Amino acid sequence: MMYQWISGLVRHRFARLAGTALGVGLTVALLATLGFFLVGSSATMTARAVSGVPIDWQVEAVPGADPATVQDAITKAAAVAALDPVFFGKTDGFQASTGGTVQTTGPGKVIAFGPDYPGHFPKEVRLLSGKLDGALVAQQTAANLRVAPGDMVTINRLGLGPVQVSITGVVDLPDADSLFQAVGLPPQAAPQAPPDNVLILPLAEWHRIFDPQQTMRPDSTRQQFHVRLDHSSLAVQPGDAFTQVTRAARNLEARVAGQALVADNLGARLDAVRGDAIYASLLFLFLGLPGAALGAGLTVAVSASGADRRRAEQALLRIRGASSHRILLLSGAEAMTVGLVGCSIGLVGAAGFAAVALPLAGSIAQALLVALMAACAGLLLAAASVILPAWDALRARNVSSTRRTVGRATKPLWQRLWLDVVLLALAGLLFWQTASTGYQIVLAPEGVPATSTDTKAFLAPALFWIGATLFVIRIVSGLILANGSVLQLILRPLAHRLAPVIGASLSHQSRRIALGIVMTALAVAFGLSTALFNTTYKAQAQVDAQLTNGADVTAFGTATNPAGPWLAKLAALPKVAAAEPMIHRFAYVGADLQDIYGIDPARIGQVATLSDAFFPGGSAAEVLARLAATPDGVLVSEETVTDFQLAQGDMINLRLMDARDHQNHAIPFHFIGIAREFPTAPKDSFLVANSAYLARMTGNPVAEDILMRSAGEAALAADTVRKALATDPGVQVTDVGSVTHIIGSSLTAVNMTSLTRIELAFASVMAAASAGLMLALGFDDRKRGFAILAAIGAKPRQLGAFLWAEGTLVIMGGGIFGIALGSIIAWMMVKLLTGVFDPPPEGLAVPWIYVLTLLALVAGSTLGAVLTAGKKQREEAVSLMRDI
Repeated sequence: MMYQWISGLVRHRFARLAGTALGVGLTVALLATLGFFLVGSSATMTARAVSGVPIDWQVEAVPGADPATVQDAITKAAAVAALDPVFFGKTDGFQASTGGTVQTTGPGKVIAFGPDYPGHFPKEVRLLSGKLDGALVAQQTAANLRVAPGDMVTINRLGLGPVQVSITGVVDLPDADSLFQAVGLPPQAAPQAPPDNVLILPLAEWHRIFDPQQTMRPDSTRQQFHVRLDHSSLAVQPGDAFTQVTRAARNLEARVAGQALVADNLGARLDAVRGDAIYASLLFLFLGLPGAALGAGLTVAVSASGADRRRAEQALLRIRGASSHRILLLSGAEAMTVGLVGCSIGLVGAAGFAAVALPLAGSIAQALLVALMAACAGLLLAAASVILPAWDALRARNVSSTRRTVGRATKPLWQRLWLDVVLLALAGLLFWQTASTGYQIVLAPEGVPATSTDTKAFLAPALFWIGATLFVIRIVSGLILANGSVLQLILRPLAHRLAPVIGASLSHQSRRIALGIVMTALAVAFGLSTALFNTTYKAQAQVDAQLTNGADVTAFGTATNPAGPWLAKLAALPKVAAAEPMIHRFAYVGADLQDIYGIDPARIGQVATLSDAFFPGGSAAEVLARLAATPDGVLVSEETVTDFQLAQGDMINLRLMDARDHQNHAIPFHFIGIAREFPTAPKDSFLVANSAYLARMTGNPVAEDILMRSAGEAALAADTVRKALATDPGVQVTDVGSVTHIIGSSLTAVNMTSLTRIELAFASVMAAASAGLMLALGFDDRKRGFAILAAIGAKPRQLGAFLWAEGTLVIMGGGIFGIALGSIIAWMMVKLLTGVFDPPPEGLAVPWIYVLTLLALVAGSTLGAVLTAGKKQREEAVSLMRDI
């Protein structure tokens, strides 16, 4: 009997079954695809985090410990890919005699690496000039001593006589903060700045010079082991990998039993990435779950569209002796059929989409678990949309009760309680409370190993979604039910004199039509909110990358090896549209050493993106014009203004090195404004001044950096610039595209392009299905009424007026309410996820092409449903009367 029942439904109720299966399939596909996205993105974040850590562990032997014992413990505590000894020695300072003058520095550090170290840890030392064999000097130390390859430097040892070494190369230490960190300090301790003066010696020469000092002053030297772990054995999820690495570090601490201290750099990085993974989950919740809820709602609405037919079918079954239990079994078979078909379609579609558009990362087991969970959700949805309505209908125990009609239905309880207005008010209150207090939606207190999410932040958008949905239902159903002047105004261009009749007909179906309008509006809102958020993110990620890199392409030099002399050659390259020099030096604000940037305020905007959000108290153009009008003006970062209690207009004396005598001198500046951010500047403390004033007061007009705007793709322009600078390896060239992959939080770490494709594709399908499918099913259920109208002489144009009137209401209502809701929700999401934007966006970026495409799909599906229904009524009027 079940087979006959299902086959009969397929033959006679195919549209309803197909619509329900489509709703299940869309929901399952969206859940599964987003799950695949989360799994793959988390694995991608882990891989990027691991690859970005130069030294996984720094294990420092305490004085008197046996280095061999410590090294053995390291190899037993974890799978090790590389392990090299590093030695550090303190000095009273360095001295050099060049150019007829003698330069002396303060205390410094002399380090030595093993012979395999450069191959195992290639990111620690970057050669600027000379060669790596022999004694190397850090670029800042080379600037202080005014030395170059071939010069002699004197090392002033502690308690011993000085020793001279011959410099063979000048190097940069990109990871100096980590390399010279104080191992063993608690997480709450403030980080220590790396030493200003550093030499690197071959291992044998270091031992020759510092072994005697170690004998006299054991506290002046130390030995570390730098460790790179076997990354192939790490878990793919950030949280699991963090747990794995930290447990191995604790195992090492237990093995060395106080003989060594461990700096777990990899664990610290993975700890930060755990917060990134939570942000990725937030994207799923904020952007994905509304789509899944919409798919579930579409499924339920499609199933509910045949409620009258379902009650009639149950009445016939009871007449023929079917029990309630048997009827529920038949409904269960229908639900299982719809669920299996929908799950199969959804999982196949999700797998195909993932293979084409998502990052191939993560384990197969995790992907299978995601698919299983999505399938279970689809089966539950099918059961809820088919079995529950059938069970509800069974409460009418006799045939006559299914035929009984009640007058005008009473308002639902939520309408009488004004629940929609209450929910919207609560959403607004919670949003104002959370978004106006500078909260962080991801909580990662410093020194606390746990990372958590501020769950209260979910309440505002969730309440808004629910409240807005109910509010639209109230407005639309009330408008149609009242059949007032507004409805007549909408219908009159299509129905003319039939407007009152059609309005009265629609008012008797207000709930069904309102449901179609609301489903269309929610689909449009989902697609629009997703598109607005993702487009805003993409634009802001570009601003963030531009801010970090400085421009499309940037050539970074140093004080001893500036990029400025290459300006004319680089500006003439065909791939470079504009090039501007930028001075980058260091200035003392009191005892605090900060970055200072010298620019031409009138021209910097030709190569760099300067947002108004960078400058509180005025637009970017206004602040730069103020700087240009004040030759000795300086823009100061917010942190410095707060730390030093500065007021606009104050005179500030900054100490900068003069190129003429290589001594620091106080130079007066006027504080004229605040800069929150600036191209290439650090996030905390920095200064921005006029390059002409800096050059005149320091006697050095050469710019360290060159910012360039590309003519075309930035990557191609960067390649051209690198070729032009091939003879000067000390100048580093970066482009905005490469920087985009390594900055920011999870929103820039995960593949947002994939997430955009997922959600926008599903939003488009759901919008078209919500409008067209709901109309088509409604028309199909009203075949009796149309057949009767045709039989009594209604003309095709008059029948078409009924169809076009309903279609117009769906397009207009769904479009207007959908655009309004989508814009508000996108604005809320951007505000609530402000923590992922640096700097925050000035406004929403609108993807006009997608918005117009989405609305065109809604209009097209509605038009198709109306034309199909009209053609069917004209062709099958007589046969429909016989069938009824």
